[in-house]
Parts: sequence; C-alpha cells; structure tokens
Amino acid sequence: MSMSDDDRPVRKVTHEIGCDLSMLSADELASRIALLKEEISRLEEEVTRKGKSRSAAEQLFR
Repeated sequence: MSMSDDDRPVRKVTHEIGCDLSMLSADELASRIALLKEEISRLEEEVTRKGKSRSAAEQLFR
C-alpha cells in the first residue's frame, strides 16, 4: 500500500544558522525569515521576563 501525500507526516520547518541557502526557494526563505522573527520575539520576551524577575529580587533584598 502506498501512502498519499496527505498521509505523510508534515516536516517542521527548521533553520540551522550558517546553512547553505542556495537550494531554497524564495517561499522557503520567507518561511525561515518568519520562523526566525518569531523566535527573536520569543527570546526578547524571555529577556524582559527575566529582567523583571531580577528587579523584583533586587527590590526584595534592598
């Protein structure tokens, strides 16, 4: 029995920093840019959260 395209698992788009981009289409590059922008936002939110936690701890111990 052969698998149809709909039955195949969807491969999650990932990006490895420094990988060869020459074989990717413009759409694939745009998808990776969106993925990386989302990750940057997630990282910035975590930096902000940790900064607030640190400030709260410093206020407690003053």
